[in-house]
Amino acid sequence: MPHPHKGRTGLDRILRATRHSANGLAAAWRHESAFRQEVLLALPLLPAAMWLGTTWSERALLAASVLLVLVAELLNSGIEAAIDRISLEPHELSRRAKDYGSAAVMLALLLCAGTWAAAFWTRFAA
Repeated sequence: MPHPHKGRTGLDRILRATRHSANGLAAAWRHESAFRQEVLLALPLLPAAMWLGTTWSERALLAASVLLVLVAELLNSGIEAAIDRISLEPHELSRRAKDYGSAAVMLALLLCAGTWAAAFWTRFAA
């Protein structure tokens, strides 16, 4: 039997996908303190990217590095929620999955920090 939502097409599909995405962002804001902290950091950084970057590509890279942190955090939170839904009992594979997600967030944060440091260096120290 086909899934009842898989046959949706066109504008209906887009509207439903948009609603699911908005629900995901709202749930992450409500339930994930790290996501809230990163959003609060992104709020000044995204406009600052327009000021710090001197070309379109620099601005895009600065903004993308910030948004990548949010994407990684959302994926990490999704992994954690799925693992916790399966079982709260300690298990090596559960720990490993959560550690992988956490490592992805850390790498995104390091990339963001490095990108911003390089942009500041280029603009003010060089």
